[in-house]
Amino acid sequence: MATDPSYERAKRRVAQIKGFFFHLVTYVVVIAFLFFIDVFAEDDPGNWWFYWPAFGWGIAVVIHAATVYGPFLGSGWEDRKIKEFMDKESKK
Repeated sequence: MATDPSYERAKRRVAQIKGFFFHLVTYVVVIAFLFFIDVFAEDDPGNWWFYWPAFGWGIAVVIHAATVYGPFLGSGWEDRKIKEFMDKESKK
């Protein structure tokens, strides 16, 4: 049974968006949990540490968002590059 290529692309795109939102929600929940641990288990007042994992993981969330929604490395970029390489090959 042949599947429609546009359906497969749309399905893949929905999976990418779903994966990003799962990543974002997980980030918010875990960082909020770490914040509460930092607030309520404070041994040294003023010595905050939760922002280090928030910063590091936040970079990963931003990169994930850029790959899903950004024009540089999103699925549209892949399709354009594939078409570009196929066009070059056909001209040889």
